Amino acid sequence: MVDVLPAWLRPTRGEHRTPAALAVLVMIGLQLKVSHALDVRPGWLIPAVEGVLLLVLLLSNPGRVNRETRWLRWLGLTLVAAASVANAYAAGRLVYDIATKHDEVRGLSPGVLLLTGGAVWLTNVIVFGLWYWELDSGGPAARANARKDRPDFLFPQMTARDLAKPDWEPGFVDYFYVSFTNATAFSPTDTMPMSRWAKLTMMFESAVSVTVVALVVARAINVL
Repeated sequence: MVDVLPAWLRPTRGEHRTPAALAVLVMIGLQLKVSHALDVRPGWLIPAVEGVLLLVLLLSNPGRVNRETRWLRWLGLTLVAAASVANAYAAGRLVYDIATKHDEVRGLSPGVLLLTGGAVWLTNVIVFGLWYWELDSGGPAARANARKDRPDFLFPQMTARDLAKPDWEPGFVDYFYVSFTNATAFSPTDTMPMSRWAKLTMMFESAVSVTVVALVVARAINVL
């Protein structure tokens, strides 16, 4: 039997941009809701910038992500960076309002407070999922062209090759799953960070997640 080299170690056609694009659209919708709840002005600015960047990416590379051009790479990173800044501000604003009881001044009900905190938390999951997707092994295009043989994230399919399909390679859904489990368990689950940047990024995501969850739930229970 011929030993077939797994897809994550050889050049492939690359993955479709659709899953990541849909996640960005959900994220933009959540940001608009959070901006309205927290009275952030102008709440439409960064979501509009993200929408324009996403549109340019889709028009420039609408199919599979396998083109390695510097401007496309920076465009994608700029989009995620903008989303990170927006959600960091929203999370900080939410924590500040709860700590100083400004949420009472604006008359936020426990239900609205929980929904707003949930939106910030879910946006955080999407943002970090995008970071993992954009940075692991140099990004989706670099992974498609097999530029690196040492991944930043070790997925179970990479160690259990006899149980994984030969054409398996990590896609956005896999990185979103890593982000979600890290935000709920506050630690890695089945996928291990191998590089220092990956470990520090997962640590920071866990810290943001536990802070938002603990403060929002505690405040909502206290109001009730």
